[in-house]
Amino acid sequence: MKKLNKEDYKICIVGLGYVGLPLAARFSLKGFDVTGFDINEKRINQLTNKIDINNDISDTNLETLVKNSVLTSNIDEIKGSNVFIITVPTPINEDKTPDLKPLKASSELVSRVMQKDSIVIYESTVYPGVTDEVCTPILEERSNLIFNKEFSTGYSPERIIPGDKTNTIETITKVVSASNKDALNVISFLYSSIIDAGVHQAPSIKVAEAAKVTENIQRDVNIALINEMHQLYTSIGINTNDVIEAAATKWNFMKLSPGMVGGHCISIDPYYLMHKSEISGYSPHLMRTARKINDEMHKWVLKDFIRYMNQMEIDLERTEIIVFGYTFKENCSDTRNTKVKNLVLSMIDAQIKFKLWDPLILDHDHKELNKLGIKTLKDEPEDVKVALLCVRHTQFQNFFKKFNGILYDYKRTV
Repeated sequence: MKKLNKEDYKICIVGLGYVGLPLAARFSLKGFDVTGFDINEKRINQLTNKIDINNDISDTNLETLVKNSVLTSNIDEIKGSNVFIITVPTPINEDKTPDLKPLKASSELVSRVMQKDSIVIYESTVYPGVTDEVCTPILEERSNLIFNKEFSTGYSPERIIPGDKTNTIETITKVVSASNKDALNVISFLYSSIIDAGVHQAPSIKVAEAAKVTENIQRDVNIALINEMHQLYTSIGINTNDVIEAAATKWNFMKLSPGMVGGHCISIDPYYLMHKSEISGYSPHLMRTARKINDEMHKWVLKDFIRYMNQMEIDLERTEIIVFGYTFKENCSDTRNTKVKNLVLSMIDAQIKFKLWDPLILDHDHKELNKLGIKTLKDEPEDVKVALLCVRHTQFQNFFKKFNGILYDYKRTV
């Protein structure tokens, strides 16, 4: 087999969000020729000025990336690349069907600049078949290059968890796949060069696509089971957290906590596979039920909160509640698809007076919430009588150590 050299590859990362930025930084750190592209000029300007508002990589890695690579929103500056790694979002529409517009747009963009012998790798989470049936035809038609003769494709699903500073990109085994053997060798070489944990070669692109969506659906289903148990145990006066701690003493118990499942992975990806399943003629009962349980968890939280307030003899018409935490998970600034939003909007409908405090949310989050009629605090609240804990950020620990008011923690962890 021909010896592969990093000098032969000019890598363009398309999309510099929580997936693309760490990936670009890692390739840059390992000495690859990297260009980071994003259509958001404001994002490029921030990164060029060494500002990452998402805190996805360390200041040192960002400094190295800015110093050694090109960050741009100008398509002309990516024309010399021969490896394109697409890391754009794959959201859902209002009807819960896959929204492939960002993926199609990025494929069209790359098709305008890719040259002969280019490799286009997708990392966005999709249902099996999207790379081959949706993206590849766009690349072939718009570039006038012949698929698997003059260009190749690959799929290597992102597995980064936002806010996780332990399981970082280099420590997670990378699943890789490609449209042909030669491309698979190149893709394996590229990722092996930056991933300490190594790579796993999937037998096909569809298998790799299915593997990624399966990871998140499995977690969604198991959290739904815990959420259902939590609702049951609460109704009969048992602390779910105590049950979990006892059950977790068995070696094969999967230890999960109840929660409002939000974000842009677990709460979104199942709809991709359900869509593929339904158009293929199979009805996915368990996945659909799990999604319904998790999607509606905020309704149970509000109902249980009101029950607890009545039990504690709190007059909600005269009491202002302070909601703690808004992001979709602990110790993370990401608010995309946070289910706390559903909860606080339901609180407004129920005419419950409250203010929200989350020290991790950004200025644009405050503005969006204020437009929705939700009052937010930028500083630690004082004289709190009732606290509703939604997201258990580490920053809240000191507050609750000295808190003497009434605390409602729907997870029963404090």
